[in-house]
Amino acid sequence: MPRSRHYFPKPGEWLQRGASEAGFDPTKLDEALHYAAQSEIEWPKDLRPVLGRIDSPPYNKVLGPTKERGPATGLVIKDGYRVESWGDIDRADMTFSATKSYLSVLVGLAIDTGLIRSTQDLVVDYVREGSFDSEHNRQIRWQHLLQQTSEWQGELFGIPDTVDHNRSVQGSTMSSKKGEKRKLNTPGSYWEYNDVRVNMLSYAALHVFKEPLPQILTQVIMEPIGASKDWQWHAYDNAKVDIDGELIPSVPGGAHWGGGLWISTLDHARFGYLMLRRGNWKGRQLISEKWIDQSMIPCEHNPQYGYMWWLNTGNRMFTDASEKSFAAMGAGGNIVFADPVYDLVIVTRWASDGAGIINRIIGSLNR
Repeated sequence: MPRSRHYFPKPGEWLQRGASEAGFDPTKLDEALHYAAQSEIEWPKDLRPVLGRIDSPPYNKVLGPTKERGPATGLVIKDGYRVESWGDIDRADMTFSATKSYLSVLVGLAIDTGLIRSTQDLVVDYVREGSFDSEHNRQIRWQHLLQQTSEWQGELFGIPDTVDHNRSVQGSTMSSKKGEKRKLNTPGSYWEYNDVRVNMLSYAALHVFKEPLPQILTQVIMEPIGASKDWQWHAYDNAKVDIDGELIPSVPGGAHWGGGLWISTLDHARFGYLMLRRGNWKGRQLISEKWIDQSMIPCEHNPQYGYMWWLNTGNRMFTDASEKSFAAMGAGGNIVFADPVYDLVIVTRWASDGAGIINRIIGSLNR
């Protein structure tokens, strides 16, 4: 195995550098961290009232486990070394849609190992239990699911795709009322942030791997990068799927209805650092560079989005960052940000202004 010129943290430790040594203006960085600590989101500690609140009955319900959130928290990694942190970086918390980027990496593993031949393949050729059998759904390719342009139609675990029709989020120009059924477009021709369809991608990936996705993530990604044993990926209570006679939980790509990835800030940072190092950890290629490059290609119908990673195309999301930066992002200010130009990973949790925090930290670099 070739030796890497980069520093990689061992399990259970992460070497630290001072702000000046890491290339920051200490005064400006202190100001940025003070802003971060004061920018806690105004959400209750008990997150159950938050879940499903954007949905109309009967879909405004909690289907999976939840836990109380922690305080505003974050971590700054420069050139691989810890520089500063705030809050409780060891605490495993719900992370909402930042989960989607982990799901993207798992689909990449399926591509790398040949379980899926190409993202241009039709999903119906891999998932034959009926979910993609309709004339409309038969047109859906893996790329469509990854880019959120699938327009998949149906119901999964009791929730219909229409619940997220016309949903307005970062990068979207939609303005109609969320949950208002609209005419479907040809798969691949229209971008919509739709958690039911994301969960369908996870469901489809489960049919390909035929093993629990958290188990695959543990073996291929989290253990090799030295993550803790504290993270969990929870399914909904009604999401067990028959795979060759065995009931296996199908995990969601977020926490819209509960469940999802529960993970610490430190473990998030390891994952972000793996992506910053283009899938390589201590000389071992865990996910191919080809997949990472493919994941960062802007979607034709939303250039701020790749394969379930948010992109800084045109510097529209993070004005002080490079255009090559990217992020896993979830509700509640849960962000795993990476900038290969500045060799920087920043994680924020429970932030009311995650982008503002990240911009301030980058602005404190001596450039």
